[in-house]
Amino acid sequence: MPKYVIERDIPGIGNVTPKKSSQSHRNPAVLLKNLGPQIQWLHSYVTGDKIYCVYIAPNEEMVREHAEARRIPRQQSVGS
Repeated sequence: MPKYVIERDIPGIGNVTPKKSSQSHRNPAVLLKNLGPQIQWLHSYVTGDKIYCVYIAPNEEMVREHAEARRIPRQQSVGS
């Protein structure tokens, strides 16, 4: 199954505590469960102003659907 990376521009995210960061968006685990077992979050990397999230999914559309359900800003890119 293909791997995808989502790059999210979130100014100042590197200065936010992990607990507060997870509260800033809808619960990703619940949203993934609702999309089904075909999509899985693997891990994320946080920098000063960006988050890079790695997923496996059958297609790019499913990864975008997950991002939209989390109400993530549109300044994102998805690539395999």
